[in-house]
Amino acid sequence: MRTLDKRLAPHLKIAPVLVKRAPTLTLAFDERRRSRLAATLDNGEEIALLLPRGTVLRDGDVLVADDGGLVRIVAKPEAVLLVRANDALTLTRAAYHLGNRHTPVEVGTDYLKLEYDPVLADMLARIGATVEQVSLPFQPEAGAYGGGHKHGHDETFAEDYALAQQVFGEHHGHEHAGSHSHEHDHGHDHGDHTHDDCCGHAHHPHHHAHR
Repeated sequence: MRTLDKRLAPHLKIAPVLVKRAPTLTLAFDERRRSRLAATLDNGEEIALLLPRGTVLRDGDVLVADDGGLVRIVAKPEAVLLVRANDALTLTRAAYHLGNRHTPVEVGTDYLKLEYDPVLADMLARIGATVEQVSLPFQPEAGAYGGGHKHGHDETFAEDYALAQQVFGEHHGHEHAGSHSHEHDHGHDHGDHTHDDCCGHAHHPHHHAHR
């Protein structure tokens, strides 16, 4: 059994004749986002998919097998909701409500497409959109299924959170220091300070008479 373990980068140019001759692997969206999969090529050959975690395959992607052979990915038609509207505002509202639910959505110039869900179909109809159940290939925006939204149980969440805290701390610390900077012209240097309070304000051991 051959193993497909590499995806060619989109910018790499391959002779069209080689891609055309390559056997195809037709997969639905749920299968294309699985990095480990036992599957059957359209020519009947059984293969194993072994790709880096987080890989999501798209229609037209070219994979390389462990023997150097090429395989072309085809997005399989599946049950989806095709969403349209008579005006841009309604379509934008539909996208907004779907985004709030972290629903994978394919965005077109005049349509939205999502996996079939009768509850979402009803919600979209209520806001004035036209919803049709059809069978089409489904290729949602990348941010909806990888890299864009993280939960507390994701492996990289702790790293991302720590980085965010560091950036916030640096930014907040700079603003804090700037907002509390003072001009002193009391004829002494900062060596006269005896201690600082918790907020970074210096206290002086002597008082100055102000006129």
